[in-house]
Amino acid sequence: MIEAAENLFAAVLGLAGGLAVGSGLVALLIVFDLVPRLAQLSRGFRMSAWFESAIVCGSLYWTFADFMDWKLRLPAAVALTGPGLLAGMFVGMLAAALTEVMNVLPILAKRLGLSAYMVGLVMAMVIGKTLGSLFDWLVFQW
Repeated sequence: MIEAAENLFAAVLGLAGGLAVGSGLVALLIVFDLVPRLAQLSRGFRMSAWFESAIVCGSLYWTFADFMDWKLRLPAAVALTGPGLLAGMFVGMLAAALTEVMNVLPILAKRLGLSAYMVGLVMAMVIGKTLGSLFDWLVFQW
């Protein structure tokens, strides 16, 4: 009887946590208008339904992969390259959409007088973030 109550409590707690995290993600996507901004940045207005479907399908796929304990029998370098590249693209596009929403770069460039160097500023941030992430992953994680 006690074991059944513990299982029920764990199920309710897990459902509540999932609803909280899911609600937070949906709030982030709606409040910041991330999908329309992503479509605007990539000039893919007609593809916004694909962006939304990709978010939903990715969430469902990785939820099932986690719950079903799916395993890939591949070497680590091969198994991590694809998901790492896709996760990096997602984080980069998310950061670009958030930056665009908050208009951080135009305000920063205007105040510092760097409007003519906007492309270089963005590339410096991208390269710095990429090299910093690679350094952290390759040096500190091994």
